[in-house]
Amino acid sequence: MKKLLSLVASVYLLLGVQYARAVPSFARQTGLSCNVCHSDPPELTAFGRNFKLHGYVLTDLTKKDKVGNTRDLLLSKYIPLSAMVIVSNTAFQADQPASQNNAAGFPQQLSIFLAGAFATHFGSLAQVTYTHSDDHFGMDNTDLRYANQHKFAGQNLDYGITVNNNPTVEDLWNSTPAWGFPWISTASGVSPLASPVINGNLGQDVAGVGGYGMWNDHLYADLTVYRTEHAGAPTPVTGTNQSYNIHGVAPYWRAAWQQTWAGNYLEVGTYGIYVSSYPGAISGPQDSYIDPSVDFQYERPFGPNLLDMHGTWIHEASQLDATHLNKGATTKSNHLNTLKFDSTYHWRTRYTVTGALFSTTGNTDPALYAPAALTGSRNGNPDTSGYIAQFGFWPVQNINIDLNYSGYFKFNGSSTNYDGALRSASDNNTAFMALWLNF
Repeated sequence: MKKLLSLVASVYLLLGVQYARAVPSFARQTGLSCNVCHSDPPELTAFGRNFKLHGYVLTDLTKKDKVGNTRDLLLSKYIPLSAMVIVSNTAFQADQPASQNNAAGFPQQLSIFLAGAFATHFGSLAQVTYTHSDDHFGMDNTDLRYANQHKFAGQNLDYGITVNNNPTVEDLWNSTPAWGFPWISTASGVSPLASPVINGNLGQDVAGVGGYGMWNDHLYADLTVYRTEHAGAPTPVTGTNQSYNIHGVAPYWRAAWQQTWAGNYLEVGTYGIYVSSYPGAISGPQDSYIDPSVDFQYERPFGPNLLDMHGTWIHEASQLDATHLNKGATTKSNHLNTLKFDSTYHWRTRYTVTGALFSTTGNTDPALYAPAALTGSRNGNPDTSGYIAQFGFWPVQNINIDLNYSGYFKFNGSSTNYDGALRSASDNNTAFMALWLNF
């Protein structure tokens, strides 16, 4: 506990002297400040959601030659490049076995973005990231978009095509996994055993193409299909040593309704994915997963301040024929239920305070959730629950100083001795401090 208190004190010293996926190349392109599109990056404002809906395009790219003919080459005067770096330190409630406390990331992450308008109806957000733990660069979240607008039933229909590499990365709201809370977190903590497929398990491992539309500024729908691509693995895909090798395509669906009234904003929706997979191969027995989910997002301004809330519930039903055959599961049919809720209060775009609760429950399977020191489950159960408290300070719009404390009530099925090696759930509590720079 003394180590955690010393970390908290160091943060307050730093404050005495915004993590921004508020990609600065978008700000240079549009001439707008980051907080026009973001309330707390990567949280999008109504303007930011419309900017993404319309293909990351908001600029006059039209050029004419000397005789007044519009050219086919429409280039912005700004090269659409940005950079982001995160420097961090993580302190643990209890040391992980045979390791030091206070894990430093210098940097924890370094990203380069190619983000902006390429034509009047086409733009992108493409991210390449260096991670400290891997010590190399790799493709990160990427979304290429064509967007346009027409009338349908007397109302505006905004529609487009997305090509991306992570289910939910194309979404406009911050209640779905790709852009959901926490906006910034440690790379050194202990991860729970179980997580639904849609909750990031396919990120940067698939390639997808789909279509989306927003009718009358209220009703949104999206359908995207994904194929396995395994970045860094041999091509064509062999599937060797890979957890997920999609059979055919994996369809992702999304529907949402947004509404404003008397200063309030509310989005309610549903999303999900179906995946049929050959684990470790491209043929043979299959595992299948279906993840129907619901979500909401609420916003309420109070003068220059803002209160927002996000929530999502994911139910995953899995049929693990291949894993069961390979003795990786004792039962073929399994399920997970994941619930997450977060709320943030923003003071004048400079200070943020966030509280969050999370929970994952599922059936007991001693082979699927096997015992192992630190990372395993003594009783074969995946149940994990806890909370997050986060404070952010934005001295300027492209710099964020962040303090995050994550605590666990239960971890991998138990609150005490969850791994069979006498480790308690609270031993995995972490205090995380980060400096986030964007240019």
